[in-house]
Amino acid sequence: MNPALMTRGKVLITGRHGFTGHYVARALSAAGWQVWSMSNHAPADPDPHDRVADLTDAAAVAAAIADIRPDAVVHLAAIAFVAHGSADDFYRVNLMGTRNLLEALVHEGCGAQGVVLASSANIYGNTRISPIPETAQPAPANDYAVSKLAMEHVAELFAGKLPLVIARPFNYTGVGQASKFLVPKIVAGFRERAPRLELGNLDVARDFSDVRDVAQVYRALLESEDARGETVNICSGHATSLQEIVGLCRKLSGHDLEIVVNPDFVRDDEIKVLKGDPTRMTALTPGLTRHGFKDTLRWMLEA
Repeated sequence: MNPALMTRGKVLITGRHGFTGHYVARALSAAGWQVWSMSNHAPADPDPHDRVADLTDAAAVAAAIADIRPDAVVHLAAIAFVAHGSADDFYRVNLMGTRNLLEALVHEGCGAQGVVLASSANIYGNTRISPIPETAQPAPANDYAVSKLAMEHVAELFAGKLPLVIARPFNYTGVGQASKFLVPKIVAGFRERAPRLELGNLDVARDFSDVRDVAQVYRALLESEDARGETVNICSGHATSLQEIVGLCRKLSGHDLEIVVNPDFVRDDEIKVLKGDPTRMTALTPGLTRHGFKDTLRWMLEA
């Protein structure tokens, strides 16, 4: 057995088989954690540390926690696509699903080494503050953001019972992210040498990070005793517009294509600029290296 594995306990990752979960599992495993997962359906490549439990089924979640008995948790599972069709799903999964998980952890006496909950920078809405600190007044502009803010409030009910960390990731991307998200869609258009690409508002700007960096931040927050009880932005501190991303992809790929703005892709509740303040994150996770966004796009184009 790897000696490092004897120094860490069991970590449960909900959403382990999703885009972010793959990278977080890799980062935690490399750091010596024994990675377990809980998903609402059996993964295509299951292993003995996978358990099936729908977050919205409190009894199933409780049974899974009693079985795994995790020392730590990184809770990533959520309905995360803002344009998802059902508002009910946001609240059933993101809010009540998280409550079911926290209740089960407390009941079983699990999670003593840390519980990191993935919220979202979308809770800040169209704030005029830039960069946005964790102290900014929330102003959620869609059901996804409201469900995540409500999740944070529910988590406060367990603050004295669990070593909680609330993470508010801004936008991030990388190899393996679904093409329904904007950056993978743009990258795929250039990688496949498409003649044209339909997008929404090109003037929106986002604070983009590399998913590999985000995974390391989750690991570091889980392992940091100083992070317990904190709410932490995960961000780069730089905002890049979709127009700039298109320009970078043109240069990196050597391909040009026609960009068509499709009104159907422009949301009424669109957040124009979202840029985070990484000061608290940097202080709590010292020494982590970061990929430049151009390097992230190159990685995605070459994958």
